[in-house]
Amino acid sequence: MVDLSESRKRIDEIDEQIVKLFEDRMAIAKDVAEYKVNVGKEVLDRAREIDKLDAVEKLTHNEFNRAAIRELFEQFMSISRKYQYGLINKIKKDADDITGFERRETIDFSKAKTVSYFGVRGTYTQAAMEEVFGTEVKQTHEPTFGGVMRSVSDRRADFGVLPIENSSTGGVSANYDSILKYPNAIVGEHIMVIDQCLVGLPGITIDDIKTVYSHPQGLMQCRQFLEEHPAISGIEYESTAAGAKKVLNDGDRSVAAIASANAAKEYGLEIIKENIQTENNNQTRFIIIGPDKIYTKKADKISLMIELPHVSGSLYRILSHFLFNDLNLTLIESRPIKDRQWEYRFFVDVEGNIEDPAVKNALRGISEEAKVLRVLGNYNTY
Repeated sequence: MVDLSESRKRIDEIDEQIVKLFEDRMAIAKDVAEYKVNVGKEVLDRAREIDKLDAVEKLTHNEFNRAAIRELFEQFMSISRKYQYGLINKIKKDADDITGFERRETIDFSKAKTVSYFGVRGTYTQAAMEEVFGTEVKQTHEPTFGGVMRSVSDRRADFGVLPIENSSTGGVSANYDSILKYPNAIVGEHIMVIDQCLVGLPGITIDDIKTVYSHPQGLMQCRQFLEEHPAISGIEYESTAAGAKKVLNDGDRSVAAIASANAAKEYGLEIIKENIQTENNNQTRFIIIGPDKIYTKKADKISLMIELPHVSGSLYRILSHFLFNDLNLTLIESRPIKDRQWEYRFFVDVEGNIEDPAVKNALRGISEEAKVLRVLGNYNTY
């Protein structure tokens, strides 16, 4: 029988050799990084890596070891690249070229003259906008997310406010797509508690209602209430407040809306039932859009869009940049890429400031290894 203690001793000896060889390898990686900086060569040379992986596979003697050694050397190469990116940042010190953002001392929302928000009067987005900018600012509203983005890009509005994520139902997917169509930047976020109400014409009861209108997010947030009232059909509408406005305009006592108390007041409706959302602590995150790519030293969240090569392991390799730089991801959302079947872009939120060395290292690595990297914003919660 094999002596376990002897086997463990032998493993310890081999591990010491592996560590020694690994450190020798990383020392050479430093020389490679300095050479690449001097000649302007990119860190990632995928063709060289594939040749190397094929070569080390041939040194093994069974199928399991072939797969294992390929995975091990993939890790070695990934770690080496991350080390080189860090060295390049120290040598070149121009990571700002990757982001295209300009630092400002402050972003003063109190000086805004016009702010655009999604929906009609009475939406939660209007309420969020007023919590940040006050009620005296000139307000414009757009029926689509793209309309808000366009009003900011054209500088008809100083800022725009859009819902981006709900704590119980996840991301507002259409907004992610709208962000990419315009050169705007996220310059802030605001989180607000959402209390959904069932609202209708004065004097009606739940038993009178056959149809309820609301934004898809509003319907999802109240799914349990709708399940408990199967006689009521939920119909998606452009926004919660627009649903309330429709109830008023239609004048149909069998129709109601899921909307805010403000929307009920705005359109002369009654609140039939309050707090019908499934989750008691129901919150929505709103993003504040500006026309300029700016950030402040105190900004502590970064939003990114990343398109990956359509090859095995590409998402893992990209996400590992956050792991090795000890950065905390707070969101990852995938969206299909139009006209490219089964290919996706990823929207990622990560804690940090684009001046942080760890963030610079991660962004430099991702910029070289992703097909597309776009920094959408570096901002605070207001």
